Amino acid sequence: MKTIGLIGGMSWESTLDYYKIINEQTKRILGGSNSAKILIDSLNYYELETLFSSNDWEKIAQIIIHSAKGLEQIGADCILICANTTHIIAKEVEEAINIPLIHIVDSVEKAINHLGIKKVALLGTKYTIESNLYSNRFSNDITVLKPNQKQKTYIHQAIYNELILGEFREESRDEFKRIIKDLKNKGAEGVILGCTEIPLLIKQEDVDIPIFHTTKIHALAAVDFSLKQ
Repeated sequence: MKTIGLIGGMSWESTLDYYKIINEQTKRILGGSNSAKILIDSLNYYELETLFSSNDWEKIAQIIIHSAKGLEQIGADCILICANTTHIIAKEVEEAINIPLIHIVDSVEKAINHLGIKKVALLGTKYTIESNLYSNRFSNDITVLKPNQKQKTYIHQAIYNELILGEFREESRDEFKRIIKDLKNKGAEGVILGCTEIPLLIKQEDVDIPIFHTTKIHALAAVDFSLKQ
């Protein structure tokens, strides 16, 4: 079993999901009292949030690289950045370490291809959507549909003012469902929950097209790496 390095705290609620999903899947595969070998560096998201708002990606990269190197030094065999938005600087992190970085977008693309879907909606922070994080890394076979400006603003504010703070409001769930329905009407065959907090609010039973739970998909990819012989 290889050791999984998690860069977490973005937010801690979604990092908790990573830990739970990885251990549950490890036990499911190996049985008995088996659990995963995990190292976690949980960052203070308040410090990163300030840097996001000022678009200081160089400083963000420095913080994440420092974390990744630290995890590598104490025995991690791979790195996961437990957030979608922070993958904007994933290339810089990959170049700074000597162990694999399991990229969230690559993991999600495999899940989309498994279902044979060609057109997906993307929900996430404005940074994730405006950076084209997904569409730039996906193959040309997958089209990404984005929320309109009003919808994008609503989603971003809900993530930062509610979900990251651990608040999950019924009215917000209803609005997310309306946005997903609108994107479905525009041709989306599935929806990427492209912020690791959104799956804490929206579940598969809330919508009638497949959801791509990025936290779960990413976490399961880590288990595949850890247990691969």
